[in-house]
Amino acid sequence: MALSATPYKVDINLTDLDRGVYETLRFTVARHPSETEERMTARLLAYVLWYSETLAFGRGLSDVDEPALWEKSLDGRLLHWIEVGLPDAERITWCSRRAERVSLLAYGRVDLWESKVLPSVASLKNVHVAGLPQEALATIAKDLPRAINWAVMISEGSLFITDENGQHEITPQWLLRDR
Repeated sequence: MALSATPYKVDINLTDLDRGVYETLRFTVARHPSETEERMTARLLAYVLWYSETLAFGRGLSDVDEPALWEKSLDGRLLHWIEVGLPDAERITWCSRRAERVSLLAYGRVDLWESKVLPSVASLKNVHVAGLPQEALATIAKDLPRAINWAVMISEGSLFITDENGQHEITPQWLLRDR
C-alpha cells in the first residue's frame, strides 16, 4: 500500500518591505511521503520569497515535469518556475527552456553543488539562484507542526520569521543574479 501525502495547514502573515507586498496567506500544502521537513520548509520559504497572487505549488516530487512552485499566465504560459534543492545542470537547463523565469532556492551542501553546477548554467539569462544557510533552515524545519503559523517580514533581502519557537533570521545568499 502506498503512503499518502500529509496535509499541513499554513497561515502566514507576509510583510515584504522590499517589494511592497502585505498579505495574509492561508492554504493547505501537502508533504510528499518522501519529502523531508527541510524541503517542505524550503518550499514555504520560496513561496514567501517570490509570492504573487498567481503563484501555486506544483506536484514537485510526485511529477518530475512540474516544479516545486510555478506561476502561469491566464493564457497558460509559464511565467515563473521555482525549484528547491540541488538540481543538476541538465535539470536547470531543461527548466529554463520551459519558463520565462527560473528561480532556484538551493539548500544542503550548496558549497559543493555551486562549484560543480553553477558554471554550467551561468549563461542562462533567465535563471536566478539563491542559497539558504543550512543551520538556519534546519532550525526552522525542526519539528514542523501540522498547523504552521508564521509571521514573515522580508527586509533588505533577509527573511525574519516568527513562529511558535521564537524568531529566526535567514538571509539567502544570491549565487546567480538576484531576486
